[in-house]
Amino acid sequence: MQYSVKENLIQIQEEIAPYKPNIIAVTKYFDEIAMIEAYNAGLRDFGESRVIEAVEKIEKLPAEIRNNSKFHFIGHLQTNKVKKVVANFDYIHSVDSLKLAQIISEEAQKIGKVQNVLIQINNAEEEQKFGLSKTEVFEIFPKMLELPAINISGLMNMAPLGAQESELDNLFGEIADIKSDLEKEFGYTLKEISMGMSQDYAVAVRHGATMLRIGRKLFK
Repeated sequence: MQYSVKENLIQIQEEIAPYKPNIIAVTKYFDEIAMIEAYNAGLRDFGESRVIEAVEKIEKLPAEIRNNSKFHFIGHLQTNKVKKVVANFDYIHSVDSLKLAQIISEEAQKIGKVQNVLIQINNAEEEQKFGLSKTEVFEIFPKMLELPAINISGLMNMAPLGAQESELDNLFGEIADIKSDLEKEFGYTLKEISMGMSQDYAVAVRHGATMLRIGRKLFK
């Protein structure tokens, strides 16, 4: 199957100019052929949420693509899958508990790796979604800073499907405020904000998103 990734990418980049966030091609519903096309279009970051299928796809990629790309785990991470994720992914976007962070740290130590992680915040308080509350993140953050073998790269957020622009403005703006408050309180720089997907990336970039997770808009 042929995808129009290059054209779609250019359209997205024009739409969000002058912002230049890192666009993560979410390939969880697409095969390695789509990943190769995305790479050829200039993308170097790929997002997956199903561990076994993702590793199988990554292993099928040409060595050049594997060696020059970064792989992002963006789905809910069960503790029994941590070892495989740490071994295969550059970033884990979905750290939603201190226990999970501790297990990631332990597995990363075993293989001599410093694992980049993002803390998932569910500030919309959706029951069906994972993530820390605004209060919990301030309680857990200093404990996560003490863990060896992990680097807290930033924060991650998923907005409710179908949210109006005014609600998105509030939710994404709040994530930016939480980032700023954490940095001030703990004297630590958070480089990344992973928020914005195919339906809401244009709002996310206005509030400081540095990573956009885009799937169907790239591969339609």
